[in-house]
Amino acid sequence: EVQLVESGGGLVQAGGSLNLSCATSGFSLDDYAVGWFRQAPGKEREGVSCISSSDGTAIYADSVKGRFTISSSYAKSTVYLQMNSLKPEDTAVYYCAAYFSRATTVHLTPQWLYDYWGQGTQVTVSS
Repeated sequence: EVQLVESGGGLVQAGGSLNLSCATSGFSLDDYAVGWFRQAPGKEREGVSCISSSDGTAIYADSVKGRFTISSSYAKSTVYLQMNSLKPEDTAVYYCAAYFSRATTVHLTPQWLYDYWGQGTQVTVSS
């Protein structure tokens, strides 16, 4: 059974940091690209970052470039999202998701590419 379980969310002040984890099971990170998405209240879900299965190539939304870093641990079957310099507008439920791909090029859209989704973890940034 494929599972993605997010953790690491919480309440943090603006300027602070959080490190989200996405623990995966039922598939290999060698075969799947893994992305992070977020959905703020009243807004559509948006892509944040994605990492390739082949060589760790990563892409980021413009709104988080330079502040967020995605990484993966094949040994732990876990993908991380280190979030620094957090802003109140980063407040959202954060989801990780995966789609089958061994390509270097990865995508955050369209979201229907993603086969599997986690349940999400809440991140709240206070001003």
